[in-house]
Amino acid sequence: MARILIFGGHGKIALLLEPLLTARGDEVTAVIRDADQIEDVRATGAAPVVFDVEAASREAMAALIAGHDAVVWSAGAGGGSAERTRAVDFEAATRSMDAAADAGVRRYVMVSYFGSSLQHGIPASNSFHAYAQAKAEADEHLRSTELDWTVLGPSRLTLGPATGRIDAATESSDEVSRANVARVIAQALVEPATIGRTIRFNDGDEAIDAALRRR
Repeated sequence: MARILIFGGHGKIALLLEPLLTARGDEVTAVIRDADQIEDVRATGAAPVVFDVEAASREAMAALIAGHDAVVWSAGAGGGSAERTRAVDFEAATRSMDAAADAGVRRYVMVSYFGSSLQHGIPASNSFHAYAQAKAEADEHLRSTELDWTVLGPSRLTLGPATGRIDAATESSDEVSRANVARVIAQALVEPATIGRTIRFNDGDEAIDAALRRR
């Protein structure tokens, strides 16, 4: 049994992840931004906590994270202004990483996306630039820490079924179901071979546990 804290606890992937974790006996804290989301989270077996990641200080985040065994960042601004995207996807994300270190919680799993890279090539005139830049810089910050980090890079998300099989050896982005992403996160949390790695993946033919073990 592990105590897992999920930032972005009402997201589509998080709502699929939470019942996987609680079913195996983990205690899950789901951080949400709106009290209207409480019942949806409770239905998964997770414990909802209303908390404003955008406004919270590093100290407040550390207090929230303390006592857990791992942090999953699955939060995001969800589009909108470039300023808010920066505030959530980079500033709040990196603050949570530093707060995890302050709290002595070393395991940290970042849910990023397949194309996340400082060499993303998205022009500043493109509306996607703010997100691409924020995610790339947040991922780089995580890699620079002494946390036991994993960066997960799923490709284009679909509503397909949970096949339990992925392709984590590809260099080309395709698509992956959110249900499989949830399973990848759950397995990454218990697979030591994922620590210190960036894992980009599509739906595929290899069982998730085997794909994550293979370097």
